[in-house]
Amino acid sequence: MAKKLESNFINMVVVLFCISLIASAGVGYMYTLTEKPIAKAAQQKQQEAIRSVMPGKFDNDPAQEKWSKEVDGKILEFYPAKSHGELIGTAVKTFSNNGFNGYIEIMVGFKPDGSIHDYSALVNKETPGLGSKMNFWFREGNPGSVKGKTPGKSGLKVRKDGGDVDAITAATISSRAFVDAINRAAAALEGADATSGATQQNK
Repeated sequence: MAKKLESNFINMVVVLFCISLIASAGVGYMYTLTEKPIAKAAQQKQQEAIRSVMPGKFDNDPAQEKWSKEVDGKILEFYPAKSHGELIGTAVKTFSNNGFNGYIEIMVGFKPDGSIHDYSALVNKETPGLGSKMNFWFREGNPGSVKGKTPGKSGLKVRKDGGDVDAITAATISSRAFVDAINRAAAALEGADATSGATQQNK
């Protein structure tokens, strides 16, 4: 009886091992099939975000000229857009950890003079109907528009904090997180050469 039980146990282990092996192979195969399409889709989304926040058409590939900078433990990415060799703006992928539901990520476009042209929300897990209005609330023509504002090193603030940016109704925390992300990008860009990422010695 003991040998029979032992035999059944071995058979079960072998069967489970085979099932696990087949399942792992299947997952690996599916990952191989989807890895490139997912990466391509992410790249296209990023390119569209860069294009949407720029003040005009550019003829270079900002992604090829990308530079980065570590700020507050995370990497900010800077994408210089040029037309006939002249800088027309810089798209900055920036973030804040202070959203109502934590992390947010946006792409913000700055003109060469440091003013904001536009932005695109990339990662936004804020409350639907409230903080999620971040996707459009701060655009031109809407109550909290930041277009044309120049944060510089001093930064922007919502009106409740003494600034001139109208917060999303009933979503001040989300609005502060948005402004925090903008300010982080602006401050980093203010102290660097937007064409190379090198710190400017003579400003």
